[in-house]
Amino acid sequence: MPLTQIREIAAARRLDNVRYAIRDLAVVADRVTQQGHQVLCLNVGDPNIFDFKTPAHVIEAAYKAMRDGKNGYAPSPGIPEALEAIRGEAARKGISSVEDVFVTAGASEGVDICLTALLNPGDEILTPCPDYPLYSAVLAKLGVPLHTYLLNEDDAWQPDLVDLGQKITSRTRAIVLINPNNPTGAVCSRKMLERIAELARRHNLLIFADEIYDKLMLDGDSHIAMASVAPDLPVVTFGGLSKNYLAPGWRIGWGIVSGDRSAVKPYVEGIHRLLRARLSANHPEQYAIRAALEGPQDHLAEVGQKLRRRRDLTIKACNSIPHTSCVSPRGAFYAFPRIDIPEGDDVFVKELLLQKHVLVVHGSGFGQKPGTQHFRIVFLPEEATLERAYGSIHEFMRERYP
Repeated sequence: MPLTQIREIAAARRLDNVRYAIRDLAVVADRVTQQGHQVLCLNVGDPNIFDFKTPAHVIEAAYKAMRDGKNGYAPSPGIPEALEAIRGEAARKGISSVEDVFVTAGASEGVDICLTALLNPGDEILTPCPDYPLYSAVLAKLGVPLHTYLLNEDDAWQPDLVDLGQKITSRTRAIVLINPNNPTGAVCSRKMLERIAELARRHNLLIFADEIYDKLMLDGDSHIAMASVAPDLPVVTFGGLSKNYLAPGWRIGWGIVSGDRSAVKPYVEGIHRLLRARLSANHPEQYAIRAALEGPQDHLAEVGQKLRRRRDLTIKACNSIPHTSCVSPRGAFYAFPRIDIPEGDDVFVKELLLQKHVLVVHGSGFGQKPGTQHFRIVFLPEEATLERAYGSIHEFMRERYP
């Protein structure tokens, strides 16, 4: 039989808008490592790579579930004791109008499912700029154009309310709020949350409140849940074990739907249709949810102390590096320094990696405000590593941009 030429299998065109700079840079880093260099990685927000350990009682709860044979499929929304624990957590967060809770394979799956359940062709959703690239990737998969509102660097990276209000159209269905924020580490004030709620109320919008870092507050403040400020509004609050409980590889997240029951009922039914279609989230790890949320919280004090020291070291270093300035983050473990250089921040990041073997992420990978240049730092590594990295960045800046 004669051989025939197989045509090239092209990827879908909608993937042209999918970017994930955080991991895309790892390919270049691998080449640098293969050349015999040690790369100082400040690019991935995985606490377990560094000196942060999953709490023992949380591990034991999942391990016991495995030993007890909880290794088959779970109920699609999640196991009852996990759902009850999440409702208890919602109450502690001040969310008084909970209509539904469900468990997902990480908060990322929750975001994917909830955006998919909401958006029709022609709909719009407003995401922050800069943003966490998961949202733009999901929207690209759905064929929904990206529409962003600005975060104001001069106001500690809180949302620019004027810009947000101007971006709302008759097609807008929802606002995404990442609080504490990735990549900036910003935390919204109560006044800001109230004003965003008023905008959503005026335009009949749903709010997606991504609060995955809500227990990692760096200045002693208590986190304020968006849904606690606006119990009447439809809000989906995302949480999970990955950051607060130092278990990102378990892929356990959840969603909390709150607001007026009659308003959210059809949407909740759509979410559950998708939850059933994917069968279930990881089963044995769900038994760790109650242990995490209702058990000892001692690890949070140690985590907070480490992060505050590393945040302070980061800000002091960034504000002393030539052509660099940085707003101090108030939550999570990210900083988003601004740089004033004559070339793109993507070039800066690649050359920093190749020449000084320090890996950060370029600000353009997060859809930053046009005309500005930034890079994202993950300040999870120990202080000695951070000091070496910041010394190398200082040296690189002095040599490349005299």
